[in-house]
Amino acid sequence: MGRLDIYKVELNGLQEKQASYSWVVDRKFFDAVVVEEVNNGKVEVELTVTKQSDLYHLEFVLKGDVIITCDRCLDDMTLHIETTGDFKVRLGDDYTDDGDIVVVPRKDGYINVSWYIYEFIALAIPIKHVHAPGKCNKGMMEKLNGHLIEEEDFEDSEESGDSEETDPRWDDLKKIKEKR
Repeated sequence: MGRLDIYKVELNGLQEKQASYSWVVDRKFFDAVVVEEVNNGKVEVELTVTKQSDLYHLEFVLKGDVIITCDRCLDDMTLHIETTGDFKVRLGDDYTDDGDIVVVPRKDGYINVSWYIYEFIALAIPIKHVHAPGKCNKGMMEKLNGHLIEEEDFEDSEESGDSEETDPRWDDLKKIKEKR
C-alpha cells in the first residue's frame, strides 16, 4: 500500500448521491508527492463527490498553512491558503484527462486525488512570495542590498552615457524634452 493510497476515492461502489471525504495533508503528503515548491504545511481538505447519472462531480475546499521559501531572503515562510477547486470524473475504457472531465477506467473504479490536491494548493500560492516588510532574514538582506544597483549609480551611468555621440536626428527631440 502506497503512502498516497488514502486519497483514493471509490466511484464504482458509490451508492449515495453524495459522499464526503476529509483529510489533513502535512509533511508526509508533501514528501510523498515529491515537490520542491512546498516544504511542509498543514492543510485541511474537504471533498464532496456528487453522483449525477454517469458523471461524478468532485468539489474540493482547502484551508491551511504551507511552508514555502521566501523569494527574497530564501528563508522558510508560512503562507495561509484558502482555495476551492472542482472537476468532473466519468468511468470509461481508458484513463484520459482533458481538463474538464477526467475519464477513469471502469475496471479500476477509483480515482486517486492526491495530485489534484497538490495542484489546488500550488495554484493558491502567489507567483511572488516574500515575507512581510521587515520580516526577512537580516543577514541575507544586507548581502542582497550590497549587490543591488543604487538609483544614484544608475543616474551616474545615464549621465556618462550623454557624453557619447548621438544620432543627430534625435538632437531636436532632446532639446524639446529639456525645455520641459
